Amino acid sequence: MLLSIRFSLLSALFASIMLFSCGKDDAPAVPVPDPTLYERLGGINAISAVVDQFLANVVADNRINARFAPTVADPYRTQLLRNNLIDQVCAGAGGPCQYKGKNMLDAHTGMNITEAEFNALVEDLVAALDQFSVPEREKGELLAILGPMKSDIVGQ
Repeated sequence: MLLSIRFSLLSALFASIMLFSCGKDDAPAVPVPDPTLYERLGGINAISAVVDQFLANVVADNRINARFAPTVADPYRTQLLRNNLIDQVCAGAGGPCQYKGKNMLDAHTGMNITEAEFNALVEDLVAALDQFSVPEREKGELLAILGPMKSDIVGQ
């Protein structure tokens, strides 16, 4: 009886050793999902910093700042624009934010924004991304998400 208990204990010990030492390399690897664009951009704080710089670039850009003068003159509207831009980038990049603003067509109808003005805005965004050393891959992905909005903005 004592011999069978010892044998059972030794068998259990051997099985445990085999399971934990040999099994590690044989076990299928659990795939780790690629980080989202939101995560690669650095999350909400990084997106907020880029948006703040983007807005500063727009305000300083004589090609388009007159379009934003009424918004900049009203602190509530400025904050609303900032929050909407952060939410829009965050949501578009796969983050947890939810954009609650108007769709781009409704927001820009009647403004008659030109292609040159749209391009100036994009340049201001790219300059903000560059200031924070956003890598080319992430910059390209973000611009690809925002780019299709052009048809709802230009000429409306």
